[in-house]
Amino acid sequence: MNMVRKIETYDERNAGSAPAVDPAVARFLDAVWMERGLSVNTLAAYRADLTALSRWLEARRTTIHRTTRPDLEGFLAGRVQIGARPRSSARQLSSFRRFFRYLVREGVLSEDPTAQIAMPKIPRTLPKSLTEDEVESLLAAPDVADPLGHRDRTMLEVLYATGLRVSELVSVRFAQVNTNQGVIRILGKGNRERLIPLGDESVRWLAEFVQGPRSEILLDRQTDFLFPTRRGDRMTRQAFWHIIKRYAAKAGVQKELSPHTLRHAFATHLLNRGADLRVVQMLLGHSDLSTTQIYTHVARERLKEMHGKHHPRG
Repeated sequence: MNMVRKIETYDERNAGSAPAVDPAVARFLDAVWMERGLSVNTLAAYRADLTALSRWLEARRTTIHRTTRPDLEGFLAGRVQIGARPRSSARQLSSFRRFFRYLVREGVLSEDPTAQIAMPKIPRTLPKSLTEDEVESLLAAPDVADPLGHRDRTMLEVLYATGLRVSELVSVRFAQVNTNQGVIRILGKGNRERLIPLGDESVRWLAEFVQGPRSEILLDRQTDFLFPTRRGDRMTRQAFWHIIKRYAAKAGVQKELSPHTLRHAFATHLLNRGADLRVVQMLLGHSDLSTTQIYTHVARERLKEMHGKHHPRG
């Protein structure tokens, strides 16, 4: 299956049928997939950005092969007028740069129309995090007497103990987890592998989940995915995000959350307790230390009165 078909399958599963793809865009997606091993999510974003540009150009009776700098500036300006934020515009421009550099490299274009376009300035925003008490309330929200509730509690425990991305968590398979050694093996962005300690608490929940509730969810069905749905399928990122929001409301957490809230809490709480920034970078799977450094602004004060406790829990 080529990469375009994989993305279309992803779209059909998560957001409906996929639009047609320009042949040049299809070749680009296959090329960057082979070169970099990017995730389907990233490639789907490239395809969406380039399809939006292609349609905008078609409405102006031109094609993506004839794109000029004024065309791109007009497209981006139009997006801003209808409310696009700088971060969204920057992501689209990044997609366009990669695509047009590919066309130049392939000899399709003689020059890159994005070369003289400056990246929008993105205001630095601190990631939303939770206090340790709020995390405890969130973790305690699922009804663990119910098999699905036990699954949700286990997923939340693993998320907070490891700092995984939600996309990584829902994709975890049995073979990636070693409860005897207390580690989980993750293949993250750019096919970079990392080995993350689970902590005693999440190991205990995982062991209990596998021994009973997981089989009750699956009944006679089989799957390699560690956290199946009631239908025996792999859970989507969107489904787990709804689960987090539901339990946050039940726990009385008033803060605005994101799918990465527990990932942010993991990083912030580790730094609060004195963890080395480079260790946190390795655990989060950040390729650039500057990405991790934003958490030092969130974790400004060391919690000296809590120096006797350990994090993640256990």
